[in-house]
Parts: sequence; structure tokens; C-alpha cells
Amino acid sequence: MKKVLISLFAMAFLFVSAPVFADDINLAKKSTIETILQNKQLRVGFESGYLPFEMTNKSGKYMGFDIDLGKALAKSMGVKWVPVNTAWDGIIPALVTDKFDIILGGMTVTQSRNLAINFTNPYIVVGQAVLLNKKLAGTIKSYKDLNNPKYTIVSRLGTTGEQAAQKMIPRANYKAYEAEAEAAMEVIQGNADALIYDLPFIEKVQAQHGAGKTIALGTPFTYEPLAIGIRKGDPDFMNFLNNFLVQYKGDGKWQRSYDKWFKSTDWFEKVGE
Repeated sequence: MKKVLISLFAMAFLFVSAPVFADDINLAKKSTIETILQNKQLRVGFESGYLPFEMTNKSGKYMGFDIDLGKALAKSMGVKWVPVNTAWDGIIPALVTDKFDIILGGMTVTQSRNLAINFTNPYIVVGQAVLLNKKLAGTIKSYKDLNNPKYTIVSRLGTTGEQAAQKMIPRANYKAYEAEAEAAMEVIQGNADALIYDLPFIEKVQAQHGAGKTIALGTPFTYEPLAIGIRKGDPDFMNFLNNFLVQYKGDGKWQRSYDKWFKSTDWFEKVGE
């Protein structure tokens, strides 16, 4: 009787699980991985100009921390890395409508974005910091001191810098700009009191243009994980990307790229206008 019960259980399991296995196989066949391998290319969406993550050099080629990561990812899949430079305000709709395979462009994971697309585990964590006009040296010691209508703060339109400025410094006079470089120049020239933006960019501006003009308050006041964005409903691709990120960090490639772009200024002169 025991053997009969076991056999009946095994048969029932097969009947119940067969449709589930079939669904799993069909889901795997629809994965973006299959499209990438068939086309022999990985299309990567980003907007050039977010230093030092993705930039255009004087020869018109892309470079930066995210560019290194994207190229390494394509190499791990045995396919060609194909850059798709895309306006930031339309980058999520472009991913959803299959203009490229992933967003790898300094995108912060936010709950509102996560409703539209899925994110991998973070590959780096940054935060918002303050680039201050030198005239306020000693007066402004943290972002909280800027929360006054007499101060004008700036950031880039549609970014987490803008969100932080409006949410955490609501009483200040806020102005948005289409490009972070334009907003930074307003502070450098004394037309604005402070720029609220990602720490890597703040440090880059301070090192390259800020001597004697600005002060970088280099302690981030927000927590912002950056991750790779993909379309929803693709667990196989998500699994691959997360495992790739573990390997990329574990074998030292992540650290070498970080040192190159964040701890060195050798690349400054290569950036195009």
C-alpha cells in the first residue's frame, strides 16, 4: 500500500507540475537574454554628460564608469556593446518600448521608477551633496542652512537632485536647469548660491572649475543606490545581471574602474564640450 501511495503521489506531482515547468520554459524563451544573444549585441541606454559615469570625449567616443561596466557586461555575454544615447526625460519609456535592452546610466532606484521598471541590485551608492558659492563660506555648513528664501539653489530638471532640493530644502528659492553643467556654472559665476546634485559630479566640478570660486560640502545628505534598469517580467535576465555584478566586483574590475574615474583627474582633459 505504501508503494502504491508513493506512486500515486508521484503521478499527481507530474500532472500538477508539468504546466508550471512549461510556463517557466516559455518565460525563459521570452527573456531579453535570448534577444541579446540572437542579435549578438547589447543595447545600452544612457544620457551622456553625467560625469564621471557617462561622458563623450573629444573624439566623440563614450567613456566613464558606467561605460566600463556596460562594456564588461557585453563581453561577459559574448556580444557587441551598442550605446544608445537618449534624452533623460524619455529614457524609461524608451526602455519599455524596446529602444534598448537596459538602462545603465547613473539611474537612482526610486519607488516611482520601480513601478515602471525593475532594477538589479545596486552597483554603486551615491548621494546628494552641495556645491556652494565661496561667498557663503562659513555661513552655510550643511544643506539645512540653505533652507531660507534668501538663498537660491539649483539642480537639474527631473533628477533626484531636484527632488532632494524641493523636499529637504523647501523654503529656498529653487531653479531647475536642463543640464547639470549649466546649473553648476550658475553657482560658479555667483548667479546662484548652491547646486544640489550627486556627490561625484560635485567633486568633479570643484576639482576642475571651482578653485577659488566654490566650496564642496562633500558629505552626502541622501542615500541613493544606482542600479541597472530592465523591463518588467524577466527573472532570468535579472538573475544573470545580479550574478554578473557580484563577479564584476569580486574580481577587482569594479575597483579598478572606480579608482580610474573617481580617484584620478587624468581623464578631465579628455572630456569633450
